[in-house]
Amino acid sequence: MAERTNELATTVRDRRIELGLRQRELADLSACSPGFVAGLEAGKAAVQLDKVLAVCAVLGIDLRLTWGNGSIVSGLGSRPSGRQRVSGSVRRTR
Repeated sequence: MAERTNELATTVRDRRIELGLRQRELADLSACSPGFVAGLEAGKAAVQLDKVLAVCAVLGIDLRLTWGNGSIVSGLGSRPSGRQRVSGSVRRTR
């Protein structure tokens, strides 16, 4: 879990820098606090998903959730039979 959190943190920070944005500017564009952006970039594990999605949308980052068998989660009713772990991946879209 920490590896994926760090992957997201690094991707967000690198993309923000690439776009020439300060943390405060990214926070303003994504309607969250500079402290939230700082925590996200630091790999803080407990963050609000809606804010993470807003930051990623501004940066052109696509988050994708997959079931443990590798199939993409497309909705609440799409869960494969049996117990499966959900994992995520980070991909830049722009």
